[in-house]
Amino acid sequence: MKISDLIKIGLRNLKRRKARTTLTVMGVVIGTISIVVMISIGIGMKKSYTQQVMEQGSLTTITVSSTGGYVDDKGNYVSIKADPMDDKLVAEIKALAHVKSVVPMIVTNMFMYSGRYQNNIQLYVLDSNYISGMEFPALTAGNLPSPKDNKVIVFGSDSLSNFYDPTSRFGSSKQVDITRDKITFGFNPYQYQIDEKKKPLTVKVERYGQLTKSNNYEFDYNSYMDISYFRYLYNKYVNTLKTTERRKAMTAVAHYTNLKVTVDNFENVKDVQGKIDALGYQTDSLAKLMAPMLSTANMLQMVLGAIGAVSMLVSAINIANTMIMSIYERTKEIGIMKVLGCLVKDIKKLFLFEAGMIGLIGGILGIVLSYIASWAINKFGGPLFQALMSTSYMYNPENSKFSIIPLWLPLVAAGLAIMVGIFSGYYPASRATKISAIEAMKTEG
Repeated sequence: MKISDLIKIGLRNLKRRKARTTLTVMGVVIGTISIVVMISIGIGMKKSYTQQVMEQGSLTTITVSSTGGYVDDKGNYVSIKADPMDDKLVAEIKALAHVKSVVPMIVTNMFMYSGRYQNNIQLYVLDSNYISGMEFPALTAGNLPSPKDNKVIVFGSDSLSNFYDPTSRFGSSKQVDITRDKITFGFNPYQYQIDEKKKPLTVKVERYGQLTKSNNYEFDYNSYMDISYFRYLYNKYVNTLKTTERRKAMTAVAHYTNLKVTVDNFENVKDVQGKIDALGYQTDSLAKLMAPMLSTANMLQMVLGAIGAVSMLVSAINIANTMIMSIYERTKEIGIMKVLGCLVKDIKKLFLFEAGMIGLIGGILGIVLSYIASWAINKFGGPLFQALMSTSYMYNPENSKFSIIPLWLPLVAAGLAIMVGIFSGYYPASRATKISAIEAMKTEG
């Protein structure tokens, strides 16, 4: 039997029993939709978790501090007080395997002023030689500080957006444009008592760099300054304080407050973090936070995929049932084909082709409807997913896609539908080849 004849006969037989074929195809459609949509929801939630965690910073970064604490297995808070962080510790951590860079920093506040408006921005102080280790996003204006030009101050894309008027009754605010507005800054005027006989320190921002929007909170809302320039200005600030306050102010910035450790790969963060913990310092990383979230998302994806697989199993049973019923109805036809000289393998191929076509048609329709269902879930599923994921403080449904269908998923689903059809039709096809031609010819109808 020619392949063209096999296709014609197979399609004709499917068309001849429209109602049964349609119902069987619908079973495959439902199974395909279940698999694609369920897995797409798992992928969407996993990607949303990852994206929203990455907005808080880099997944390969570890923040090290000398003070802090953690909650032990019994629910008790354990305070950590390690040795002050210095250049010796920086060198020791940098020597650890998989550590890409170590950036020592002093974290403090910088008070910004523009006319009657002011703002309080977190300031990260670091050696300009370590700028490359920060992996800053691109600049929209200005330059980054360098050893030759260390008086440049770097501002995050949103760090200048919350200026307010402290004298306004209605909370008047202003979006400051660093390229046009005059801006000055100083250090915390409320932390230490200022000498009334001296003028508070204010410095005009003349050289600056502004970062592009990166959806990374660390870079978008903070500012950065070279440590040499900072110490020069801070000494001038300390000289404006009362004599009794100067020692406390200098002690506060005598050592590094944080180390930013960048690891070469996300998979190695846990190992490096454990080694730094063993040194007695407090560590924190988004990778540590991300691990249980990814585990939950993977488990959920497996559960949803299993639900879809059950639906596909039911459709496989329907295909097998349809093909077996077809054998009973076409017994005489099978006998005629054998008498006319059709090979046993041709009869088997015919039934496998019909079963495979049911799977293919059902798979294609299911994929098309899956894309429609995915669109509907993303557009209208916000309230439902917000209720389901209300226990996760980081999950923000407003900025999430609940269902994501990657390119490989419909291809896998189509292949699976065809395989289900063929495997389901294998037993009926084998049974059809065993029918005796003589007995088949005696069958009425």
